[in-house]
Order: sequence, then C-alpha cells, then structure tokens
Amino acid sequence: MAAWTPTLPPGDTPLYERLLDALRADIAAGALTDGDRLPPQRDLAHRLGLGLGTVTRAYVEAEKAGLVQAHVGRGSFVRSPGSAPRSATEDPGPINLSQNIAPVSPGGTRIVQTLARLQRRPDLLDNLAYAPSTGLETHRRAFATWLSRTAGVENADWRQLICCAGAQQALSLALAALCRPGDEVLCEAATFPGARVLADHAGYRLTGVAMDGEGLLPDALDRAAAKGAKAVFVLPTLQNPTGRIMGAARRADIVAVARRRDLWIIEDGIYSIFGGDPLPALVELAPERTIHVSGVSKSLSPGLRVGFLLAPLGDLFERVVHAVRAQFYAPPNFGALIATQWIEDGTAEVIAGEIRDEMGLRLGLARAILGAAIETPASAFSPHVWLPMAELDAERLAGRALRGGVELTPPGAPIVAQGLESGVRICLGAATDRAQLERGLRVVATALTGADERSRAVI
Repeated sequence: MAAWTPTLPPGDTPLYERLLDALRADIAAGALTDGDRLPPQRDLAHRLGLGLGTVTRAYVEAEKAGLVQAHVGRGSFVRSPGSAPRSATEDPGPINLSQNIAPVSPGGTRIVQTLARLQRRPDLLDNLAYAPSTGLETHRRAFATWLSRTAGVENADWRQLICCAGAQQALSLALAALCRPGDEVLCEAATFPGARVLADHAGYRLTGVAMDGEGLLPDALDRAAAKGAKAVFVLPTLQNPTGRIMGAARRADIVAVARRRDLWIIEDGIYSIFGGDPLPALVELAPERTIHVSGVSKSLSPGLRVGFLLAPLGDLFERVVHAVRAQFYAPPNFGALIATQWIEDGTAEVIAGEIRDEMGLRLGLARAILGAAIETPASAFSPHVWLPMAELDAERLAGRALRGGVELTPPGAPIVAQGLESGVRICLGAATDRAQLERGLRVVATALTGADERSRAVI
C-alpha cells in the first residue's frame, strides 16, 4: 500500500514514536491490513516532511514490535494481529497446541513505547534496589486494582497482596504455607498440569475430586475433605484443562463445604479475564480461608513472569512472607514495573481486550473445525478447549496428531483421578497466528477420524 500517508498524532513524544502510533492506529482501524506494503522510507519521509532517520527508526521499532516484517529488496509489509515473526532459517517444528500461552503481538506492539515511558517514571530507580519481601507498594497497589477490575475480587486490599515471579511461584508459596510433605491436597479430577508437577516436587499427595459441567462437585468435595485434607486447589473460572466455569450457587456451595470441614481454599484466577462478566471470586465469598493466586502472563504477555498472591493478614500471611525471604528474599521488580505501568495508564486493559478478542476468533476456528468433538465452551473467549474421550482414545489422538506435525498436551498430564475425567486439551494461543492454528486444528480433525496425516505424503 504505497500510498499510505499517515496523520501523526499531536504530542511531545519523539516524532518516530508518533509515526509508530499512527501505524498502530491505522492497523487497528483496518486502514492497513495484513500484507499491505508500506511506502519506501525515503518517499514517506519526503511526503511527511520528516528526516529519513526518523522514518527509519519508526520502521525498525515497528518490526521489533511485530507490526511489520521487512524483506530485503522488497520492502516492509504489515503483519496481521496475533502473528509473530519467524526466521526463514528456523525449523518451526510441530505446531504448538500444547501450551496455554497468550499471543505476544498485542504486548509486543507496545513494549518499545512503554520502555520510553518507564524512563520518565520518578520511581524508576527504586526498581534497581531490593524490594520488600512482599514487593514494592506501587506494584502491590496496581495488582490489587487489576484483581478488582478483572477477577471478581472487588475488595482486593493491596496490603494483603504479595508479588511473585509468576502465578506458579504464587501457587508454590501458598501450598508451602499450608502443607508439609505427605499432606493431602484436594483438587479437581483433572487439574492444571503445573500443580501436579509442583506436588510431585514438594511431596504433597494430590487427590482428585469428581467434577461435572461446573467443575468441582460439592458432595464429592465434602466426602474427600472428611478424611482430613488441609486444602483444596481449584480453578473456578475456565478450569484448566476443561474450560468449565463455576456458577454463583456452586461457588457458594464449595465455600460452605470448606467452612464445615475447616478446609483452606487455594483459588487460581489466572483465566478470569477470559470468563466474561466475572462472578464473585471465592476469596470474596470466604476471605478468611482463601488464598487467591494469579498473574498477568495469560492476559498481557507470556514473558511477563509476574504473579501475585492474596492472603488473609495474620499468621498465614507471615508464613508466606517468611517463605519468600527463605527462597528468594524479594520478588523481581522490572517485569512487575512493566505490568504496573500498563495497569496505571490503561494499556493493560487494551492489551487484555485484544488478546481476549483474538482468543474469541481462535475459539471460533476451533468450533468450526472440530465441531461436536469439543465440550461446549463456557466462555466465548476460552483460550483452551476440552475434547472428552476415553483415555486410550486420547493417547491415540495425541500420537496421530504428532505424526501429522501437531503437538498436543499429553493426555495424562492433567489427570489426577483415573476414571473420573479423561480427554485432550487443545490450547489456542501458542500458534503463531490464526492461519497456523487452522492448519493445526485440521490435523487434529483428521486425527479424530482415525486417519494418519502422514499418509498424505505417501503419494
């Protein structure tokens, strides 16, 4: 699209940043679409009355941010949202439908501008020093605000929040504060694979509890808790791996069981941003016995290993702080600083909205291609879908898909209680773009018929 002549937004930021903003805005508005060729840098500089260096800098930063891809001798071309550049010499390997990660482009298109803004923060140098073991107050306040806006935790108090290096670390700290090796921890029959890895490493005994279409069954939890478990780990919103959502009544029933059995709740709210209108979090319903863990890697950018833990003040809170001091003394600052900047200036909600919209489009592809094989998603923005099937069928599907060039989550990875749940999780965010996702889903669809995708190469 050689005729593109942008209108630079007003402001006192450098001209190259304003040109980058104009490019971003025109892509978002649809004035520039995937594959459009940008004008040569010298031509654009002449038309806008800018220095060639200014335009060159803007094009370079646009490529770094994933907005465009440059080809020597051909020019610079617009890239579609959700796509990521790949070296022509890099072996792409299997299409990744196994990892629950967010597309990097929404955050990537803004990181350069964000780093420039960080330079102007009066508290920038504070982030070069050790933080308190709970994290810097600025970060804690921002993350409490984020929970209030996105996760149904309306009464999130920053003084109860501890910063961590990712939600996985927050979960590790929560379990360590409540349990000792050998202690029993209840969870859904199929649960977050990372919780299984953590339990194996720390020596906790995970016991899977029966589920239905809303997740954990209260009666089954009551029976299991009667045997003396200390805690239950649960994902009420877009349960991983099944994508189910607990309704309001079910949440109240789970809380009632926990109080009756004196059971601690560890609530994982990492997917709340994708659940639609947030229901009250369990920590809202039972603040005296719930630890809420979450983070921003699923909603803002996978490379932001920023997590947080919300716990009631008192002995338990102090035990978590003690564990922080013992294990890593203080949380890292700079990832948290980027997330804080985004939350404070509104960028976080924009990025999360773009990722949510992208997941909605990707889920639409999955439903169109895989059809009735998918359990009906509880949200129109779910980043993963569940294909319920017998254990042996699940293993066969994963094997056929891998032979066809698609990697799926190992079917046994999330299963805690054999015989209660089985199936295959399909993750929609890790594919570099929708075109690659579509290719991967079609391989899975072929594998569901029992055919081997590799056979197409025989003739």
